Amino acid sequence: MCRNIKTLFNFEPPATEVEIMAASLQFVRKISGFNEPSKANEEAFNQAVREISLVARGLLNSLVTQSVPRNRELENERARLRNAERFGTKGK
Repeated sequence: MCRNIKTLFNFEPPATEVEIMAASLQFVRKISGFNEPSKANEEAFNQAVREISLVARGLLNSLVTQSVPRNRELENERARLRNAERFGTKGK
């Protein structure tokens, strides 16, 4: 099940539809308790993912900040280094 829904606001380049959909899927998985829904719940599950992604896109488009956008590649590299230190890997 999901452990980490990543921050999508204030990045350069902005969050893509794929990233927003992935975060929405993780959110629905978390609150429903389903990693994969049963056939009986599949349509409701998928509808929730679609609706949440629309709301998330609206939220991201309406938020404002005075902060300089963060660099996605730099933040990913920092996360790799933190994980390497935390888990004792080489940060591949």
